Amino acid sequence: MSGAAKITTALVLAGGRGERLWPLTQDRPKPMVEVGGRPILERHLEWLRANGIERAFLLTGHLSEVVERHFSEPRVAGLETRCIAEASPLGRGGAYKNGYREAALAGEAVVATNGDVLTDQPLAPLIEAWTQAGALAAVMLTPMISPFGVVEAKDGLVTGFREKPPLPYWVNAGVYVLTEEAVSRFPDVGDHETAAFPQLASEGRLAAFESGAYWQSIESQKDLRAAEERLAE
Repeated sequence: MSGAAKITTALVLAGGRGERLWPLTQDRPKPMVEVGGRPILERHLEWLRANGIERAFLLTGHLSEVVERHFSEPRVAGLETRCIAEASPLGRGGAYKNGYREAALAGEAVVATNGDVLTDQPLAPLIEAWTQAGALAAVMLTPMISPFGVVEAKDGLVTGFREKPPLPYWVNAGVYVLTEEAVSRFPDVGDHETAAFPQLASEGRLAAFESGAYWQSIESQKDLRAAEERLAE
């Protein structure tokens, strides 16, 4: 990571309702659903710590007390954690903006993540991409995977099958590098992907890092089973 900045602070969204994971989310926010016997969020924080993050601010909302109670004692060695609860729903962009302000991070670049994501992608290349681009923010991208198997055909004959292959598109992986100026453009209430990121992109100030590493966002019980199978391997 020659020449890249060192980032040791993370803002982590930890308040999703997770309706598609019901009834597992009946008494906890989505990032606190267990995968392999431990909360998704705890595994996510272990990944952040392994990549140089020393303190993480957990941005909570729905059932915030569950996150606060779990992390009231150390869970990840060497990682300082603190919860910042929103008084009313702020949306993802608003939560990041509020968390950055409440954590008194003025002037500091941070890693910002969705706390329901599991990945083994090192953060160093993302930070390097942001540094080299001289951008205000950077987004980690992951391949879009076809939800269906693909049939290949030629001259009226089937030539092969591919089970849920990657498509020629990239999607937002929910892992970012953010500067103070980038966060200042986020809405007080709302989503950063609606206006702030498109504006940064139009100005050429939003860097992209294309990752081919393992990545799984836990949106459904099917995703949860896939993540548990990966852990079992």
